Amino acid sequence: MHTLPARYTTTAIALHWLLALALFASLGLGFYMSGLSFSPLQLRLYNWHKWLGISILALSAARLLWRLTHRPPELPARTLNAMPPWQRRAHHATHALLYVLFFAVPLAGWTYSSMAGFPVVWFGVLPLPDLVAVDKEFAKVIKPVHATLAYTLLALVVVHIAAALKHQWIDRDGLLVRMRFGGAGSSNAQERNPA
Repeated sequence: MHTLPARYTTTAIALHWLLALALFASLGLGFYMSGLSFSPLQLRLYNWHKWLGISILALSAARLLWRLTHRPPELPARTLNAMPPWQRRAHHATHALLYVLFFAVPLAGWTYSSMAGFPVVWFGVLPLPDLVAVDKEFAKVIKPVHATLAYTLLALVVVHIAAALKHQWIDRDGLLVRMRFGGAGSSNAQERNPA
């Protein structure tokens, strides 16, 4: 019988799953609304998409700050021994690129919105400043950049999920326990005493 891997802190787990939910909602909404014709519904969905984008930005900042101040648990020896060097490099590169895209995608969307002359009012309550001046011609360049970054993020998320499921069902190394609420192997002590 194998020892369960050490878990992330409860805060890190909560931020992970909140960010995952926000990402799936935003990506799904983005794909759906872009196929609609111009209408009040499309405008409402664009606002919701922007609200989710700013929420993703805020959650990403909180998650990065937490990760920088609370060392994540090491990969278990059993997992490391089963991973060839290229998989270890891919593991680190994928996580680093995910963090970059967590910021790049919503910032590109905010930039596009500012350039197109559509202000962002978070949840219809908090007006946010434009990141750049209105420039409707250059906004046409930024819009596909935002979409390309979003597709790249989606591809990486799919790879991340596929790798997690491989560890769970093929390698059976219990790695998913690290990102599950409750249960044995809790790292709640790390919440109080970060490394």
